[in-house]
Amino acid sequence: MKTSQILRVIWLSVLLLLPVSELVAQESRPKREFRGAWIQCVNGQFLGLGTQEMQRTLSYQLDELQKDGVNAIIFQVRAECDALYASRYEPWSRFLTGRQGTPPSPYWDPLQWMIDECHRRGMELHAWINPYRAKTKDTRELAVNHIAVTHPERVFDYDGLKILDPGQRENCDYILRIVGDIVSRYDVDGLHIDDYFYPYPVAGVAIPDQASYNRYGRQFASVADWRRDNVDVFIKALGEEIHRIKPWVKFGVSPFGIYRNKRSDPNGSATSGLQNYDELYADVLKWVNNGWIDYCVPQLYWEIGHKAADYQELIGWGDRHAANRPLYIGEDVLRTVKYPDPQNPSVHQLGAKHRLHRQCPNVKGTVLWYAKAAVDNPGNYGTVLRTDYWRYPALQPLMPFIDSEAPEKVRKVKARWTPQGYTLQWLPAKKAKGWQDEAHQYVVYRFAKGEKIDLSNPARIVAITREPRYVLPYDHGKTKWVYVVTALDRMSNESEGKAKKVKL
Repeated sequence: MKTSQILRVIWLSVLLLLPVSELVAQESRPKREFRGAWIQCVNGQFLGLGTQEMQRTLSYQLDELQKDGVNAIIFQVRAECDALYASRYEPWSRFLTGRQGTPPSPYWDPLQWMIDECHRRGMELHAWINPYRAKTKDTRELAVNHIAVTHPERVFDYDGLKILDPGQRENCDYILRIVGDIVSRYDVDGLHIDDYFYPYPVAGVAIPDQASYNRYGRQFASVADWRRDNVDVFIKALGEEIHRIKPWVKFGVSPFGIYRNKRSDPNGSATSGLQNYDELYADVLKWVNNGWIDYCVPQLYWEIGHKAADYQELIGWGDRHAANRPLYIGEDVLRTVKYPDPQNPSVHQLGAKHRLHRQCPNVKGTVLWYAKAAVDNPGNYGTVLRTDYWRYPALQPLMPFIDSEAPEKVRKVKARWTPQGYTLQWLPAKKAKGWQDEAHQYVVYRFAKGEKIDLSNPARIVAITREPRYVLPYDHGKTKWVYVVTALDRMSNESEGKAKKVKL
């Protein structure tokens, strides 16, 4: 073995033996960070599984993602004007049952089930819909109550797809009704849409919306301006509708990763790929800067050093230009481990990308594309998350533009024996004026005897829970600890702590 290799082994051994506090000192871990993962249905991963096997598959993914440190799941529930939930308006998805319109058997509601399972694990659940897409290329049969069957005049065909025409305001109203139904009936933490606005352009294929433009768009200088306005109107209305029903539900958008290239706009990025503004008619910066959305997740699926869309250029551009709302980065797991670090070709790019995150103060989180890829752990991607970058729990980023006041602190913190074991219990504050002041979750910290109480240190978090209790790791009752409990409201504003000394 070479001397350099021996030294490296020794150094790694020393790291493994270092106390947690020394490891944290080497690279601070954020206490607040959105750590999401997309779980999609449109790839067909659930076809043919049936109820029990699909629940088993999802349970396994959620368990592994929880170990990796994930604190939010973005679950696709509407891929083509269909439903992976008990919709009042749209047919059951073929991606769930194999045939559109056929309910699951044995019957279950995947969205409700996922909400329960995520909340039990301390994760948020964001319901993900594709607003305009009415049919994917591989779908051969539509249900009798599908919008493209009942109102074919409101849909256009494009390269094997069917698209709800964004230029027809009836379609905007229809999508708002669908979203309103989801938000009003389900305890979702967020409502999420991705990058499918107007269809991705295909060479030589024009968007067939001339009739709608003639009817609605003649006051605009161009078809492009009219299309952008259609999407703008929809985005603004969607955010307003969500918050009208439940002000705490977060509205997030995950657009294609390039807003505009510098050759089209001096404020654009030094890239040369397809542009949101010009080809998809999505003026994402307007939505961010006007506060029409609550968080933005640009899909930066490329590698560092990509010729047309360099990851390093794009994350830096987003940090500088798109920070008026919380900015999270959509990461491609497989591409990250496929390409070597340009500065160290012996390793893949996870470490280099993580360093870029830390260098961008306005980047507040990550969403993994896609959940199963992270669970499969290529290149030890998931292992590194759970043992290093996401080793400690994280609270959700703050959203003071929705609510900035913390709830009152908990009361009557006690340790007592229960059938579950020696248990820390507490009560929420007596008075709550409304949803803004209600305790929604609790954070439990643990400190050694004589240690300074520092609630900014995520290494001291032992639980983030919706239950007003925590089962203690009792062991002979000889070691003294101090536990501190805080309350979180729905927007993760944190109360002052309430301490309790115990012997474990």
